[in-house]
Amino acid sequence: MVIRLMTIESRSQMSRLMLAIRTFFAILFDSSAAKTVEQALSGQTTEESETDDAQAAVAAAKSSEPPPPKRSEALTLLAALQREARFVDFAQESLESYSDEQVGAAAREVQRDCQQVLKRMFDICPLLKAEESATVDVPAGFDAGCYRLTGNVSGEPPYKGVLVHHGWKATACQLPTWTGSDEAALTVSPAEVELA
Repeated sequence: MVIRLMTIESRSQMSRLMLAIRTFFAILFDSSAAKTVEQALSGQTTEESETDDAQAAVAAAKSSEPPPPKRSEALTLLAALQREARFVDFAQESLESYSDEQVGAAAREVQRDCQQVLKRMFDICPLLKAEESATVDVPAGFDAGCYRLTGNVSGEPPYKGVLVHHGWKATACQLPTWTGSDEAALTVSPAEVELA
């Protein structure tokens, strides 16, 4: 009986040894088998492994793509106003040596060109359709981002008052995407150099 038990135990050990040898060669020559054994030894399920693989693939894709150059949309708008209307030149210029007529003529051009930029990028229109100085109603539950109340503000809305300014709203936002370098991201207007 003791001899028989030892034989059964020897067979079991022999089976495990054969399994270990087969596993060794499978791991050595088959990467998916190696991965399966590694998961089994770490106690990880197949679903967990697939999730880890997907996350690793996304991380690898993100790290292989160079990050886009950084430039704020405000600088993109300012650069467009400079390029198309010379807005920054006008704002930065000292006007002391110019006559009122010269300033007025320059301002008229800058203003016209700025209007075109704002129309194209934002399609700006009045927030309220009423004429200034008209009586308007401010509804109950009004949005403070749409109405600025001045004067004798008391009680609960709705309110009635005189329209001082109709406000503006953008009906679009079509800013171009920055495709330049990081080094030029803060450049509002490039230096212009005429070569001889």
